[in-house]
Amino acid sequence: MTDTFRSTSLPHVVIVGGGFGGVAAARALRKAPVRVTLIDRNAYQTFKPLLYQVAAGALNAGDITFYLRSLRAKQKNLRFVLGEFQRVDTREKVIYLDDDRTMKYDYLIMATGVGANYFGTPGAEEHTLPIYARDEALTLRDRLFGLLDGHDFNEDGRPFRIVVCGGGPTGVETAGAFAELRKYDFGDLFPAVSPDALEITLVDMAPTILGPFDEDSQKAAKRALEDRGVKVMLGEAVREVEAERIKLENMDTKEEHWIDANLIVWSSGVGVPKVASEWGLPQGARGRLQVDENLRVEGADGVFAIGDVAVIGEKGLPQLAQPAIQGGKHVAKVITNSLQGKSTENFEYKDLGSMATVGAGFAVAEIAKLPNLSGLPAWLIWNLIHVMQLESGRERLASAVNLMSKYILFPRRHDLITGDINPFSKRARDGLLSASQALDEGKFEEAE
Repeated sequence: MTDTFRSTSLPHVVIVGGGFGGVAAARALRKAPVRVTLIDRNAYQTFKPLLYQVAAGALNAGDITFYLRSLRAKQKNLRFVLGEFQRVDTREKVIYLDDDRTMKYDYLIMATGVGANYFGTPGAEEHTLPIYARDEALTLRDRLFGLLDGHDFNEDGRPFRIVVCGGGPTGVETAGAFAELRKYDFGDLFPAVSPDALEITLVDMAPTILGPFDEDSQKAAKRALEDRGVKVMLGEAVREVEAERIKLENMDTKEEHWIDANLIVWSSGVGVPKVASEWGLPQGARGRLQVDENLRVEGADGVFAIGDVAVIGEKGLPQLAQPAIQGGKHVAKVITNSLQGKSTENFEYKDLGSMATVGAGFAVAEIAKLPNLSGLPAWLIWNLIHVMQLESGRERLASAVNLMSKYILFPRRHDLITGDINPFSKRARDGLLSASQALDEGKFEEAE
């Protein structure tokens, strides 16, 4: 395969972000007469729909991460650059990275993705654990298992309470995974303690969970959570978070009350990072980059935005993998056609459906051209689709083997995947730091 990247006379396409949209755009430009540079602050792409399985100890982080440099093995017009985007000069068509490197482009595709959005809730960023990135899932996993290990369940009958904030797919799947841990593993891992001592609570200000889903799917998912012992508190808005407790406001009565929590997971939504205001690009609703019908950033020649960071009109598209993937392919087509002097029809998102799992053996699935499903069939389809969407054969095989081992072949072995939990366990045992204080400190010294 010819190394076309060295042909400096070819137009240069720079893609910022190695997520679903960025990789889709890069791959779609494989045969185009261009040079492609893919930039990301991480050397890997994370398959975010399976992060909750990493947090629950069912998958290794490596099972769902893809080394971005390996894209070049099948695409010689592409190179990967490790770096963090800072800003762009759209007039000179130059981008600036965090280490003062600069790079000229002919076309720029912004596919940075988003992170946790705390909606200005006091204390949320300081005292909760998000689950939107690889390191966040690993932190949640090790902190959970460590604090459980060191928790004194005999102290005044005090339970260990996990509160999950947010009733969307991420929150529902995370709460369901922790409920599976409680139901199937807790009794054997902590034989002297009743599983009732581990409490999982899901809170959301909306009247239902899984807002975009049909009513039947919402009800089925809620029943499945409750059947697994999850306390579902709807119509309750998180107003403040402090060390080991959160303040809720009832949306009907407006009454406020506090609930205690040993661990608080934040999955209430995503948002564009604050630094986006410094990028030098026009922002629309909720800070997302405003684009036209062909995903061009308005007022910026040669600049496109796709996926979660972009917004068409006022509302925009769902912040999911499929809009990002389809957007990446469309922008690649726009660029290719532009080089050939051709026009491109406006971008049209094709909704392929939505799915969410609520623990082993149960999911809800709303797939285009199929009747809505729930239960075991939906769960099997959910796993098949998500495993097949992983970037490499190695990832697909590793994830399939680990999931089958955990849920089908050896469901009673309780060999959860974990890391260095000793610092968390020791501090919880000694009473030197609470869970939230440990989070505030950010890191532990090695246990002696």
